[in-house]
Order: sequence, then C-alpha cells, then structure tokens
Amino acid sequence: MSLVVTDLYRYPVKSCRGQQLRDAAVEPWGLAGDRRWMVVDAGCGVLTARERPPMVLVTPHLRDGALLLTGPGAPDLTVPVPAGEELIPVTVWDSKLLAAPAGAAADAWFSKVVGEPVRLVYLDDPTRRPTNPAYSQAADRVSFADGYPLLLTTDSSLADLNEHIAAGPRAFEGPLPMMRFRPSVVIGGTAAWDEDAWRRLRIGDVAFRAVKGCARCVLTMIDPDTAVSGKEPIATLARIRRWDDGTWFGVNLIPDLNGGGTSIRVGDPVEVLERDESSDGPLR
Repeated sequence: MSLVVTDLYRYPVKSCRGQQLRDAAVEPWGLAGDRRWMVVDAGCGVLTARERPPMVLVTPHLRDGALLLTGPGAPDLTVPVPAGEELIPVTVWDSKLLAAPAGAAADAWFSKVVGEPVRLVYLDDPTRRPTNPAYSQAADRVSFADGYPLLLTTDSSLADLNEHIAAGPRAFEGPLPMMRFRPSVVIGGTAAWDEDAWRRLRIGDVAFRAVKGCARCVLTMIDPDTAVSGKEPIATLARIRRWDDGTWFGVNLIPDLNGGGTSIRVGDPVEVLERDESSDGPLR
C-alpha cells in the first residue's frame, strides 16, 4: 500500500488555530514556526484552550519577522518577534525554561480575548527545552508543543473513528475533522491504526523516530470553529482506544536530521523503516 502525505499543519501560537501548509521546513524541535509562541497566566504557567476555549478562535499568521493576530472582539494586531534581550521564566507542564515577553500590546490583546490577565511569550532559543528522556535521546529538543516536535495522524484512523462515532449515541457530534487532533503531518494510504506499530519512518527525504503514542485530552472535544465543547471524540476513544487510563490517537515524532533532507511537503511518499508488532495499541 502506497503511503503519502495528505496534509501539513503548523500552530504558531500554542492552543490557537493552525495553518494548513503545502510544504514545511523541518527543524530539530518541529516544523519551522510551530509553537514558538505561548500564552501564560499571571504566574507565567502555560495557558491553553483546555482552560480557556476561546483561544481556539484566535488565528495567528507568521509575516516577515512578525506575528499577525486576528480574533473575536479584538482588532488585528501585529507583534514583532522579540529580540530576546529580556527573558522571563515560564513553565510548560513539567518544563521550566526562559522565554522572551512579547510586550504590553500583545498581553493586553490576549487578555481581552481570554478574559483575564495573561502574557504572550516567544521561545527565542528552541534549544532550551529537552523532550522527555524516557522516550527520546539526550540531544532531542522541542518547542512549546506539549511534549514532542511533531504529531502524525492518518486519514484511515480518523475515518474509522468517525464510523464508530456515527454508530454510537452521540452520532450528532460527528463526523469530526482532522483539525480536532492538531496534527503536524497527516498520512494517507495506510490501514486504520497501523501507525501504532511504526517506530522509524521516512517522509520524503526526512527520517523520523516514532517515539510514543499520543494520549488525547479535553482539547479534542472543543469545536475549533465555535469553541463549544462536546463529548466526542473522547467518549468513543474511551470505548475503542483505551489503554493505561488514556485514550489514544496519533503518534509523536522526533526528526533525525543527520545528513538527510530538511523539508517535507504534501504529496511526499512515506516509507515505514521499522515496525514493532509486539504490543497491542500504541507505544505508551
């Protein structure tokens, strides 16, 4: 079966809307421009749409060394990329690192959208944040993404999930679009859930390690077009994809950029280089 890239996405601001791409540069910490910006609360801890659903209605665009923000009830705002001369400590889950504050105008803009005092920060140096050593190598790094540089999903697994939703008690919530799962790269041409067994793969000329399945959270239940929460897909994933108290959809990737390519694009062929059939479900 021939595997191919069907979609690419990046998310300039963590927990805000993504941008659909035709091609993307691959950096050690993720797709270029992906989740280098983040909203933090008054204590400088990460704030996401899990707690503040209106964040999914914010659309960020990367424009010539600046970030353009559009969102509900607020005028468009252009935020220059901070030079990194001032740094503040921030927290992303278990990670503590330094980031550059975006400034008072950006803080006020996001505070109005979110409804509480918040700050916008920029990761000027993406080498500051290591990935989880239990699933990665010492040199691996990640941006402000939850845990790993890229997330891979497949069209066939989404189709299978939507079939289960359609047959269940909350069929009115489906079918769900792939954007609910905020992938970096979407693959077509594979059997449903085959990605559970992938351990190494090549997308175009770029090699990746598939290091861990992705346990899904309440963010997937928020409609990205309305910010209204439902019960799907977690209700159905809990029936068909539940292991170790988690519900699983997608695979986390780490790039291996040692002498290979440095970009991927829609239409690229995908080759699975190594598989592991020894366990049921995803690597977890």
